[in-house]
Amino acid sequence: MTTINLLPWRDTLRKERQQKFFTVLGISVGVMLAVIGAVHLEAAKRLDHQNMRNTFLEEQIVRVDLLIKEINTLEKKKQNLLDRMEVIQQLQQGRPQIVHIFDALVKTLPDGVYLTSLKQSNGVFSIQGYAQSNARVSAFMRNLDGSEWFSEPKLSVIESSKKKSGRRNSKFTLNVSLTNKLKEEENS
Repeated sequence: MTTINLLPWRDTLRKERQQKFFTVLGISVGVMLAVIGAVHLEAAKRLDHQNMRNTFLEEQIVRVDLLIKEINTLEKKKQNLLDRMEVIQQLQQGRPQIVHIFDALVKTLPDGVYLTSLKQSNGVFSIQGYAQSNARVSAFMRNLDGSEWFSEPKLSVIESSKKKSGRRNSKFTLNVSLTNKLKEEENS
């Protein structure tokens, strides 16, 4: 005789399939959560590493900015010192020059001419003084022009006045350029 199975075998098969499906689904969800967690941890690790690099770079930029400021300050100090050294060097070079200038003035000064003021500005001397006559002022200008230390004498003002003694005096102001004889000698 044949035996008939009256058990609901389809329901049992369905339950087994559902159980396998949910097991596979649970494993898949677990694996997916693990992958997502690993990706998230790796991204967080890389982000932290990049933030550390950015912080390091910002610190180095601040350090370099301070160094640049210090270098700029040192450059200004250096330029200041170079300017001072140049002024000192010019003064050192000009020391013997003033002796030659006064010597040349004495040699070019004719009798009857008296100097009252001598000022130098940018290589131009302004000379003020008194002379017994205009001819003596002219002789002084010719002597200055013939000197190796002076050139281009220009008479600015000449005023004639009579003293109580009856003599005439001429008050004059003239400008004369300085020819730098020392530099010419050094260049030769």
